Amino acid sequence: MRKVSLFVDVQNIYYTTRDAYGRGFDYNRFWARATAGRQVVQACAYAIGRGDEKQKQFQNILRAIGFEVKLKPYIQRSDGSAKGDWDVGITLDVIEAAANTDIIVLASGDGDFDLLLKRANERYGVETEAYGVPGLTANSLIQAATRYIAIDDGLLLKAK
Repeated sequence: MRKVSLFVDVQNIYYTTRDAYGRGFDYNRFWARATAGRQVVQACAYAIGRGDEKQKQFQNILRAIGFEVKLKPYIQRSDGSAKGDWDVGITLDVIEAAANTDIIVLASGDGDFDLLLKRANERYGVETEAYGVPGLTANSLIQAATRYIAIDDGLLLKAK
């Protein structure tokens, strides 16, 4: 059985699925699809922790599915903008995992990760799968991945 490690850029997935479809990402369906016939080595979901109750419930759902939830504090700047970026943390974890897995799955549309997927593939020979919303996923990320899987209706929560 091939080994897989999953990494989810929660903020990116939240905003791109909301903007494109007006619906949320179905993490249970994603897990089922990304891990089918594979042994999970690692699964991390990277999010911003605001500490509100709804967010804590969501994080508990992710944990129940099998994700390790990694949180950074929400930082509100004096100019009203917010900060909470996991790019470096995701990169470090993916490179460490690449040495011990066969497949890296990254759920994000962020083009900053194109070099990461290329490097993981070139240096460690791992396959890379990028899950992202069509039209909101950087072309460079799509090209860098061994496989691009479009987030479509089959990976979204049902409309209310």
